[in-house]
Amino acid sequence: MKEFWNAFTNGIWKENPLLVIILGLCPTLAVSGSANDAFGMSLALAFVLIFSNIFISFIRKWVPNDLRIPLFIIVISTFVTIIDYSMNAFQPELYKNLGVFVPLIVVNCIILGRAEAYAYKNTVMNSLADGLGMSIGYMLVITFIGIVREISGNGTLTLLNHQLLYLGDSYRPALIMIMPPGAFLVMGSLFAFKKWLNARKERS
Repeated sequence: MKEFWNAFTNGIWKENPLLVIILGLCPTLAVSGSANDAFGMSLALAFVLIFSNIFISFIRKWVPNDLRIPLFIIVISTFVTIIDYSMNAFQPELYKNLGVFVPLIVVNCIILGRAEAYAYKNTVMNSLADGLGMSIGYMLVITFIGIVREISGNGTLTLLNHQLLYLGDSYRPALIMIMPPGAFLVMGSLFAFKKWLNARKERS
């Protein structure tokens, strides 16, 4: 149980895929212009990461070492195809907004990295915990980036296709925040905040 809990919590903070391992930045920066798109991307990645971790861990004893990477890609692409078709069928607007970044989950470094570094070497339950923790860690960061960018750059906040906030016509948004530079500004600020917290913890 302790190993399960450690595997789960590591991905949320200690080994956060965006703030610590620094993987998967390309789709994060590209689709985080709104909270709704960022959250949708995190759900798609979570589905693929969790189920590919489970399946790869389940078959790891029968996978030849020389063939592991091609087999990982086959497994991952299968789950990507499932989520790709599902989003196209049930969330066509979100699917259109995310564009090519849903199919590109196949080559997302987070997915392949966790398959190689963790799922291939650990039990199914621990791999499930790792997938859940990494997914939640990714979801928290990318959704926060989307919230900050949407509010500051558009004056609105939309989540799960519901508008939660509208600052009115008098609000003057900082349009740079919903453009590519805005993504780098928010991401850089999060890196700095994480580093400051770590330094403060070490001093104490």
